[in-house]
Amino acid sequence: MTAVPQQKPAADRRTPKRLPPGGQRGGPPWMGAGMPAERSMDFGPSARRLLGRLRPHRLHLAAVITLALLSVGFSVIGPKILGHATDLIFSGVVGRQLPAGTTAEQAVDAARAAGNDSFADMLARMDVVPGAGIDFAALERVLLLALALYLAASALMWWQGWLLNGVVQRTVLRLRADVEDKLNRLPLPYFDRQPRGELLSRVTNDIDNISTSLQQTLSQLLTSLLTVVGVLAMMFWISPLLALVALVAVPLSVIVTQQIAKRSQRQFIAQWTHTGELNGQIEEAFTGHELVKVFGRQREVEAAFTAKNDELFRASFGAQFVSGIIMPAMMFVGNLSYVAIAVVGGLRVASGSMSLGDVQAFIQYSRQFTQPLTQVASMANLLQSGVASAERVFAVLDAEEQSPDPAEPARVTDPHGRVEFQHVSFRYDPDKPLIDDLSLVAEPGHTVAIVGPTGAGKTTLVNLVMRFYELDAGRITLDGIDVTTMSRDDLRGRIGMVLQDAWLFGGTIRDNIAYGRPGATEEEILAAARATFVDRFVRSLPDGYDTVIDEEGSNVSAGEKQLITIARAFLAEPSLLILDEATSSVDTRTEVLLQRAMAALRSDRTSFVIAHRLSTIRDADLILMMEDGRIVEQGTHEELLAARGAYHRLHQSQFAAAAQPAPVQG
Repeated sequence: MTAVPQQKPAADRRTPKRLPPGGQRGGPPWMGAGMPAERSMDFGPSARRLLGRLRPHRLHLAAVITLALLSVGFSVIGPKILGHATDLIFSGVVGRQLPAGTTAEQAVDAARAAGNDSFADMLARMDVVPGAGIDFAALERVLLLALALYLAASALMWWQGWLLNGVVQRTVLRLRADVEDKLNRLPLPYFDRQPRGELLSRVTNDIDNISTSLQQTLSQLLTSLLTVVGVLAMMFWISPLLALVALVAVPLSVIVTQQIAKRSQRQFIAQWTHTGELNGQIEEAFTGHELVKVFGRQREVEAAFTAKNDELFRASFGAQFVSGIIMPAMMFVGNLSYVAIAVVGGLRVASGSMSLGDVQAFIQYSRQFTQPLTQVASMANLLQSGVASAERVFAVLDAEEQSPDPAEPARVTDPHGRVEFQHVSFRYDPDKPLIDDLSLVAEPGHTVAIVGPTGAGKTTLVNLVMRFYELDAGRITLDGIDVTTMSRDDLRGRIGMVLQDAWLFGGTIRDNIAYGRPGATEEEILAAARATFVDRFVRSLPDGYDTVIDEEGSNVSAGEKQLITIARAFLAEPSLLILDEATSSVDTRTEVLLQRAMAALRSDRTSFVIAHRLSTIRDADLILMMEDGRIVEQGTHEELLAARGAYHRLHQSQFAAAAQPAPVQG
């Protein structure tokens, strides 16, 4: 096929009314398409589906979990070992104050005899040598062991992060590829209902947001959960009573997090809603920038942008502020738990029920216990944001696809370009008839011109040949083969199409012409350029055919862009040629030359020419006059003028007024 199926925004397409951003029923652009904005996001199923996309990397994930277990295990043991170091230091300090030459039991008895029972109880629990100081050799061994454990934990954590980063990036790579493949399988009506900026937001911003969310949350979530389990086990081992005191903070933290998250959820939905709508608004304003300038509507555009930008600011501020409250709230709950543990632990040390090292270790564990809970809570906004984006991407992946090609598609063995419409019916909106019971035959080598008022169904007719839309009834055949029995690639590969809106991509003029037939030789490209008079203006450019066309094609004129697209169609040598007001952007002299070149191209090929200027289709073999989706007249130019019907009235409206002299002003 020689042209991307980019549809002109003409009224005769009868495109259904554009729906709000977010899909067919309206919804927030950064949330799941098709979901009304007033509903809450379905977090659980969407999160499970997103995590399910990690399944192909299960071996790497198993390695990640194993490394996380080892890393967390080493980190969890560390405070207990450091607590032992504290006991060594404290025992040495206390032992130096006791008289040398006595035993620990004698020191305890002496303390009790002096009436200092609390000190005696604490001394009885300690491993102390009266008169001896700190055992630096033992302390060195304990500290080196702790250092080795922490170094090993850090190395394993780095390795785990490296593996997980690869898993996430490959998952996002596959997700992008799936979305790209899906877009190629979606029918044209889907894009009719989607604002371009909103759809671009899904396939770029949303996927980037998913990548960021997975990267920043998966590793931390895994580590935090394992840390909670490991620390909890160590806390119960050291002191079940203090462990129960620490656990009081858990339900309190959960309640606080849930209450804040409920409020931030609505704010995030609104944030992504306004973000997508603002993207669509900006894209529309930039695309029509010249038109905005011509009609002097800058203030209206700026006012609309300012209003939507203010809405986005308020929603974003609310989302980030409310979700940001989670962190300080969790820290407050953690500090309450810390105070309770310090008080109870101090009393137990004084009573001799615990050693000072165990209390120090427990305080560290209490921090380690609340810290991962705080981290999980602080990631709530990232999780909500990532799953919101995932829902929007999944909505694209779940969209209804075009009907699949036949398992064994038919092929045209003797191509000539004979097209036949047999009782064809089609409508965009089931309640609004457009084309009903239309039949016609376009013979090979004939030029069929389609004329009529705006909205008559002219472009729709050729779109049906291309299978951009599926018929409601009837069938269309190409050289006797039902187009629905052919593969779409084969069908469209036999059709050359030149649209009124010329489409060029960023690249050289040579590349844009060669787009019509990959693998074409330099001689074939130049021949197509000369046949369509592209060569005439390219020779005047400094870089010739190597001139790079920017994304907007602003370095060539509208007429020159149209000539390049026509050259592209020439190079493809199609069986069927569709020209949708293809010469509207060229000057009169070039148009005459192009008509001659097209006459040679159309030899033994069928051509459908959609035209508004009747002067361009006088020599057509068959002219179809359409009104309201029906062919009301057909024949040659002379026959239709002689019939003095709808075509005659249209002809008179274009030429009669021009022939009359202007009235003389008094």
